[in-house]
Amino acid sequence: MKHISSSNSAISKSAVAEKTGISRQSLYYQPSLPSKDLILKNQIEVLMLEHKSYGYRRIALALGVNHKKVQRVMKIFGLKIKRSSNYKLKIKGNLSKHNRYSNLLTNLALNAPNQAWVSDFTYLSYQGKFIYLATILDAYTREVIAWNVRVRHNTELITETLISALSKRNNLPQIFHSDQGSEYRSKGVIDLLKAKNIKPSMSQKSSPWQNGKQESFYQKFKLELGHPNIYETQGELIEAIALQIHYYNHKRIHSALKMPPVIFYQRCLAVKAVSS
Repeated sequence: MKHISSSNSAISKSAVAEKTGISRQSLYYQPSLPSKDLILKNQIEVLMLEHKSYGYRRIALALGVNHKKVQRVMKIFGLKIKRSSNYKLKIKGNLSKHNRYSNLLTNLALNAPNQAWVSDFTYLSYQGKFIYLATILDAYTREVIAWNVRVRHNTELITETLISALSKRNNLPQIFHSDQGSEYRSKGVIDLLKAKNIKPSMSQKSSPWQNGKQESFYQKFKLELGHPNIYETQGELIEAIALQIHYYNHKRIHSALKMPPVIFYQRCLAVKAVSS
């Protein structure tokens, strides 16, 4: 009988893996607890349907299991999260030389809600035109405090969002941070901030990472929302935006907080009430 060398066997395994589209590791995998692995696999798949951008760490948090176990099972069964594409986040207006402010967040240690709010807007391409979404987040709790949708990116898009945010929190922010877009440097926005004794803060020109919390939010938001054209009407799209923001605030585990933003904010209030 002709003996097959270990190297030929390895080549055979590689060929099988290539043709079947599965990892070579899975061909050698002999699970000691196959039923538990399959149960965990099914739990992961259910979670991935609801939370499209969750990686293995957040899945582990949601399931209350060790993240290394989740990572191992996902690798064995080829479970992969959908990665976001690179989006151009916004279209800017013409910049003037007026109302430019320094970045007050550079050396700020965030340790409480309402120290700083951050804001930005992005566009959604829908049926051959753009719809603009503006949001305001608490930089510490990461909660979307207010949002607004319009067919134009102008001063009203920002002022209406800001007025809505101011009405939803008992304590006003010390700092309102944005980029240097003309909408944020408009007289209407700056006058509103000054009337409330809120300090304007702005990222340096062409430095989106200085408003990183907003940039990160939009990247994940667009991935989880899906392409706007899957919604038949503009009303359905706006409803989907509302549902997605509610999901982000109330259900989606934020990787930095280890819990959804609203729950984190409520815990902050509870701690403050006990200590005061």
